[in-house]
Amino acid sequence: MPSLLSHHHVKLFAVLLAANLALLLYLAAGDPIAPHDWVLLDILGEGGAALLALAWLGLLLKSRPAGRVTNLLSLGLSCVFFSLWVDCLDEFIQLPAAVHWDHWLESAPMPVGLLLLTYGLYHWHHEQLAISAQMEKRERLFREHLLFDKLTPLAGADYLRRQLQLSLEESRRERQPLSLIAVDLDDFDALNQRFGHAEGDEVLQAVTQLLLLNLRRQDLLCRLAGDRFVILLPNTGESQARQLAKEMALAVEHLAHKTRQHGERLQLKASVASTMALGENAEQLLRRLNLALAHAKQTLALSA
Repeated sequence: MPSLLSHHHVKLFAVLLAANLALLLYLAAGDPIAPHDWVLLDILGEGGAALLALAWLGLLLKSRPAGRVTNLLSLGLSCVFFSLWVDCLDEFIQLPAAVHWDHWLESAPMPVGLLLLTYGLYHWHHEQLAISAQMEKRERLFREHLLFDKLTPLAGADYLRRQLQLSLEESRRERQPLSLIAVDLDDFDALNQRFGHAEGDEVLQAVTQLLLLNLRRQDLLCRLAGDRFVILLPNTGESQARQLAKEMALAVEHLAHKTRQHGERLQLKASVASTMALGENAEQLLRRLNLALAHAKQTLALSA
């Protein structure tokens, strides 16, 4: 995920800058050691450990978003890498006996880095517990097949209420708007009486596919009851929801659905209503949506 790694380029630049500054400091204060005096075992051990710490740092920054846990883990690994890197420089550059600051550069960052890593891993552990609990809730919902409608197939009213409550909590936590749209087919009972329930089922399936095609990726479409659909719209304000509701009504009106028996095109229409969450719970919000839909149907009947 290069996009995540690009968010941490300052961290990587700071680590590499510190490593190069340490190298320049050693070169300025000491003399290079002849290759025949190198201790290959020490070089492989200390240099290999430094490279591994740097690789772990890169993998961490590539896989995690910015945040407190990422900062703690990356700072801890940076300190560990720097300590190992400075320790490896001793194998190539001989410092005068009068120089003592090299011991501080080698020893001090390591315990600090390990403490930061431990603290970061502690918070990462709690983070994973929260994620696991959330995933367990989602899996439990998906395992409850009775929550899904067999005809369309869409999630039903019970699933909508559960998902709506979770979305309301997330909306308050993230301080993002949340809206609902109701889509109710007009004169659906008359259509069933004229063409039969099998044809009515075909209409519901066609309308389901039509609505799904007009939704965004983050939206959730559910069949509330009979010929009524509800769409959950995360991160959507009132004006945008109202515009989407109008688009749904137009899409239903222009649906070219023909009966199976005679090939007659059905003139479908739908009443729509939208509402934005205002701090209430799922039941209160659905009740307000149903009232808005009833008002829309009454207005349409009066204007007809």
